[in-house]
This record gives sequence, C-alpha cells and structure tokens, in this order.
Amino acid sequence: MNTKRGFALLWLAAAGLLFGCESAEEPAPSPQAAAVAATAAEHEHDAPTPTPATEAAPAVPVLEQQLAYGEAQRSNLVGYLAMPQDAAEPLPGIIVIHEWWGLNDNIKAMTRRLAGEGYVVLAVDLYGGARAETPEAAQALMTALLDEPESARNNLRQAYDYLEKYAFAPRIASIGWCLGGGFSLQTALEYPEALDAMVMYYGQVVTDRERLAPLKVPVLGFFGAEDESIPVRDVQQFRTTLNDLGKIADVLIVPRADHAFANPSGGNYNEQAANEAWATTLKFLERHLKLSTPTQAQ
Repeated sequence: MNTKRGFALLWLAAAGLLFGCESAEEPAPSPQAAAVAATAAEHEHDAPTPTPATEAAPAVPVLEQQLAYGEAQRSNLVGYLAMPQDAAEPLPGIIVIHEWWGLNDNIKAMTRRLAGEGYVVLAVDLYGGARAETPEAAQALMTALLDEPESARNNLRQAYDYLEKYAFAPRIASIGWCLGGGFSLQTALEYPEALDAMVMYYGQVVTDRERLAPLKVPVLGFFGAEDESIPVRDVQQFRTTLNDLGKIADVLIVPRADHAFANPSGGNYNEQAANEAWATTLKFLERHLKLSTPTQAQ
C-alpha cells in the first residue's frame, strides 16, 4: 500500500476493517478530522527542516520584531512583523499564515523575503506559541486548532485589524502554505470585500457555490497534481465554481508536484515548481497591492 495514502485510509476506515459485519457502520469523520488525517498522511515521514525557499535574503534590508497584535482567550496573540528598513510611508500589508508546523524560523524567513519586496508583513501564530518538531506533534496542534475554528477566525481578524488600523496598510493580502493555505482562503471569505488579494498554496478548498459567491478578492492558488490530500477533482471544482461566478481567480495545478512542494519547511520541496510559483506570487501581489487601480472580483 502506498504509505502516504495508507495512513489516511486506515484512520478513516479502521473500525469497519476490524469488526466487519459484527459492528454497526461508523459515522463518517467530520471535514476537520478528514483534513487532519489527509495532511498527516502527506507528512507522515516529514520533518520541519528548512527548504531552499528560506535561504534567499530579502531584496532590501528589513526591520523585524516579535509583535503582540491582539488578544486570545488566555493570552496575547504574538506574531512576527517585518518591513523594509527604509520605509517612509504606509506600505501594503500581507498576513502570512504558517504551515502545520507552526510559526517557526522558516516561516519567519519567508516573512522577511516578502517584506523585502516592499510590504509590511505580519506572520500570525495560530498555535499560541507552540511549534511542532514531529508529525505527531503537528497533528495534535492542527487537531486542536480545527476543534476551535472561532479562535482561529478571531486571530486572523485581529491580524487584519492590526495591519489596517496600526500599520495603516492601504491594501492587505493573505498568503499561506498547507494548513495556512486553507486559512488564507478562510480569511478571504471572512473579508470578502475588504481583503485585496489572497494566495493559497495547497490548502483545503471550498467548493460550495453559496460560500464562494460573496467573494470579491482576487485569488491565486497552487496545487500539486500528485497531492493526495487535496484531490485534483476538488481543485478543479473549486476553479470551475470561481470561474462560473465570474471571480478573478488563477487556480494552478502544478504537474509532477506533490503536497508541500513549495513549503518553507519539510522534505517535499520541488525547486523548479517552487521558484516558478514564487515568481508568480510576487507578480500577483504587486498587481493587486501596489498598482494604483487594482482589479477586484465581481
């Protein structure tokens, strides 16, 4: 059995396999549980090692700091902020949303790279300071996060508010990888008219027409053709629904690329695909955040 697929299949169907006809049929797992299981299968033998995406220095010197950008139920929300060192006026803002490993040094490196392109960039922490060093720890953190979706929405809402009200960002985008890719889309759905651009790297998609209909945010999405955690048919339905609704959306299925092919952390890095996706990302952000009259979706 394919090891990546095997983990998820066993997780989803163990009861039926063990007890057969003697046991009542188990209810289907929730979408949250299924997403955790699929992600865990892709990262079963992975580790949060830095990928080449983190090695490039910012294009210009940047300022960086730990930042309390809001309040959670039990403590402050503390993220990581970076901006060009010579910034003399308000800059467009970007919310960076980490992978399932958490807000580690690799995500901070990507935050600095984005800041070097002329943005004020806030990397949020959805795990409340926790970092995962093993797939098992990451799975536990992701499960706890998805069990409290309102806390995640509140976290991202306050990140947006910080960039708008305190950094005076005239336009704001979101970007995320893996777990963060799904939450980048959720942020766009939370701010269907206010967010100015959204980039998602192989995050869980939404295909429900009614949920996508209010969206006015230009969308850029990257998905691996060999990613078993987000089936190509779901990505195609996501793209088709956006197109049918008349949205500005470029949803790309990358040939010969697996899940996490451009992640800041992990072992699935595909250098050519990652570099091409990054170049496309920078052009997309510049078009929608920096030009005088960026286009919005209908």
